[in-house]
Amino acid sequence: MIDLYTWGTPNGFKVSVALEELALPYTVHALDISTGVQKEPAFLAINPNGRIPAIVDRAEGDFAVFESGAILIYLAEKTGRLMPTDAKGRSVVLQWLMFQMAGVGPMQGQANVFFRYFPEKLQPAIDRYQNETRRLYTVLERRLKDHEYLAGDYSIADIANWAWVRSHDWAGVSVEGLPGVQRWLAAIENRPAAQRGLDVPTPRKPEDAATAAKRIEGARSLIQR
Repeated sequence: MIDLYTWGTPNGFKVSVALEELALPYTVHALDISTGVQKEPAFLAINPNGRIPAIVDRAEGDFAVFESGAILIYLAEKTGRLMPTDAKGRSVVLQWLMFQMAGVGPMQGQANVFFRYFPEKLQPAIDRYQNETRRLYTVLERRLKDHEYLAGDYSIADIANWAWVRSHDWAGVSVEGLPGVQRWLAAIENRPAAQRGLDVPTPRKPEDAATAAKRIEGARSLIQR
């Protein structure tokens, strides 16, 4: 059994979707990061960086893994799925996984901050991060225009990138003119395991303006802390 400590963010969805795809039994521990619970000693004992997601593998002597990319690799290697075992195939998956970890996640995350959450509208910062996020999407497009998935078969690389790119609207970044990316987004969105993973830790509900405003305010308070 795996304990999953998570919240409804792209990084959290990476792991919940992977767990659903792999059909691994897991228990969800919802950490509302707007409250700062992820900085409390009990969670810091699991993840010293105080970020979600993290897992504890009870079947492996309560082995804790933090950092979403590291968790995806751990789960893929544990099960022998969602990543090839040959050196070249494994490398291709890891290259596209690191592309998300080092590029899409940080750049789109900053686009979210300055476009949605920052109390002041700093247009040069907004432009910087939105433009760089869009550039990274064009890198994905060049790959996906003639590949069904990023690294051969569907893999943790797809899960990681998709969990972020699917929320492009929230960052104010368009995927118009990127047909390969649009096809890939829809293909993964239609996977039942992906849909189940998006309902972790709490089932999704339609978001009206008031709910969105509350989410923005919670994130704003978090980054200001």
